[in-house]
Amino acid sequence: MPAHRIHSGVHMSIIRPDFWKNVMTVLTGAIGGQALPLITAPLLTRMCLPADMGTFSVWMGVITLASIAATLRIEATMVLDHEERQQRICFGVIAYSATIVALAISLAAIAGRALDVPAVRDMSWFALLTLGVGTWLTAYTQTTLSYATSHKQFGNAARAKLCAAGTIAVSQVTLLAIGLGGTALVAGQLIGLTAGLGIAWILLSPPRARVGFRLDANQRKYLDKHRAFWCFSLPSSLLNALVGQLPLLLIGVKHGVMAAGLYALTQRVLSAPASLVASSILEVFKRQAVEDFRTIGNCRDVYRYTFKALLLLALAPSLLLLLFSPQLFSWVFGEAWRPAGELARLLTPLCFLNFIASPLSYVFFIAGKQRIELIWQVALFVMTVFVFAAPISLQESVAGYGIGYSLLYLVYLYMSYLCSQNRLAIA
Repeated sequence: MPAHRIHSGVHMSIIRPDFWKNVMTVLTGAIGGQALPLITAPLLTRMCLPADMGTFSVWMGVITLASIAATLRIEATMVLDHEERQQRICFGVIAYSATIVALAISLAAIAGRALDVPAVRDMSWFALLTLGVGTWLTAYTQTTLSYATSHKQFGNAARAKLCAAGTIAVSQVTLLAIGLGGTALVAGQLIGLTAGLGIAWILLSPPRARVGFRLDANQRKYLDKHRAFWCFSLPSSLLNALVGQLPLLLIGVKHGVMAAGLYALTQRVLSAPASLVASSILEVFKRQAVEDFRTIGNCRDVYRYTFKALLLLALAPSLLLLLFSPQLFSWVFGEAWRPAGELARLLTPLCFLNFIASPLSYVFFIAGKQRIELIWQVALFVMTVFVFAAPISLQESVAGYGIGYSLLYLVYLYMSYLCSQNRLAIA
């Protein structure tokens, strides 16, 4: 037992400098990836209407969900399995599934428009016909970046993210200036995704996927080996993404596209800290946590260290948003967007907890407790539907959503800490 404690202590003393060095490398790309959209956001809000922003956000929401389904969540296995042959098989499986999902969603969009389904009626034909392309590009980009993490190529991944974000920002502003309206947001996103994926492939040189009309024996064996990811992690991730997009969709149905546009901007600004800093920490944390689990049977030390760092980083921005978000939104985006700042204030406690909990959630994968996370995601989904379906005002719905989600996050953090100690039992 004393020897174990000494080993753990030495382990932490070695990882801390490397931990933050890698975080700063990932953060370099993340700053560009998130700062550029935020910098251009004041331009976008003055060049397009809230309704255009709402429609684009719905398009992005569909792609977010579809791209998760397209990866089957097995891109996460590359952090656990570094062997080149296995990673090539993983790329092949995802290329196949992404192609199937992209074709399916494109056909569904065309059929929905032909049948005059209300959910797709307000979307342009260009947006509908590019849902499949956006899904495939997003799914394959996620897979390529996971490959980069598995080989600690944080610098090259950061450059690819920076290229994608810069191209998206410049393309959207340029196309809006030309006068393309809401189509400019979709077209700019697609141009940026294509550029980012191309740069990622040049810099990272990932294995070339073998794709056929059906999965071969090795690919089917790979899927069976990682069954837990597509049986439990995939539904869990889909539910999580659906919960993230569900308020926007329900607000649009219940309160109109104007309210949806206001909420979309709120969501975009509040998600920036988690996407910028917390996701950068996640990229490094998950690699270190996997190594700790393999060597000492738990990742408690790196979990505690990361938790404390996230807590300290989240305090000041959260306090600033809680006190001044309406004034900040009005000043930065224009007076018409002040109501979005009021919604941001209601969601600040949730943003604070999300910033802390999101990077630490990877311990569920490492400890093999995806089933428990799935149960939690189901509870979150039920709570979200209940709150936004209730006959109450927009502000009351958002406030109730923030409170319910925050309480569930406290439970989530407790369970993830037990997982880090390898103590959480499956019921």
